[in-house]
Amino acid sequence: METKEILKKVRKIEIKTRRLSDHIFSGEYHSSFKGRGMTFSEVRQYQFGDDVRSIDWNVTARYHEPYVKVFEEERELTMVLMVDVSGSELFGTTKQFKKNTITEIAATLAFSAIQNNDKVGLLLFSDQTELYIPPKKGRSHVLRIIRELIEFKPKSTKTNISEALKFISSVQKKKAIVFILSDFLDDEYEATLKIVGKKHDVTGIRIFDKHEISMPNLGLVPMLDAETKEVMLVNTASKKVRNSYAGYYLKTANYFEKSFSRSGAGVISSQIGESYVKKLLGYFKQKGVR
Repeated sequence: METKEILKKVRKIEIKTRRLSDHIFSGEYHSSFKGRGMTFSEVRQYQFGDDVRSIDWNVTARYHEPYVKVFEEERELTMVLMVDVSGSELFGTTKQFKKNTITEIAATLAFSAIQNNDKVGLLLFSDQTELYIPPKKGRSHVLRIIRELIEFKPKSTKTNISEALKFISSVQKKKAIVFILSDFLDDEYEATLKIVGKKHDVTGIRIFDKHEISMPNLGLVPMLDAETKEVMLVNTASKKVRNSYAGYYLKTANYFEKSFSRSGAGVISSQIGESYVKKLLGYFKQKGVR
């Protein structure tokens, strides 16, 4: 893809997603995530009604009258976008691939973060770490992230969510807002997710196509496995084959829901063609009232 064409695509996504983040998500994002916690501000004399648990006993002993520690919320946040770039993301039977929807959602989240003066980082993963961009602030940084989402060519077509989670755990030492964008056609990541979920505020955003839920009856069809690159003839007229296909989809979808729920992480599922805007907005609003 030529540089001019890439820049045109970046600009197109910026116009669409920045409008969403400016007018819809910035306020909801701001109220949904409360900062990394409370940081020490100062010590002052005890006043009637202060929580006795906040008394600074060392200062109190020194001055022979009660003093309390004052804390304030640390507002600056760090967002990390973990984006699946495996082969299965290049699938879609409607207007676009799963990859395109993931790119739009990631861009919307990134612009929402910089509206709040927060840092944004990016991890592109397959069954290995494909690219890591450390968190930074600013529009030019977000535009670089969007450019990578559009043009990056992964080395591998396979998926390993657990390995991606291990990488984030090793490089992101301070608490962060972590969004994992994938179709989650993987398993055996729950144990790692629980570890990451204890430290970071994690949300899984699952993007899927309607024909991943149920295979249409099209007779004998050659199919390419996007992750293994294996081509096979599939008899879609067979009810057994269609049921097996639907069963695999249901298994991965249920594993996603249960794993994230048991790990204390948030979940969003959005079908290509659905309004991911409504899904994100509803999630932010629900998270903000907890």
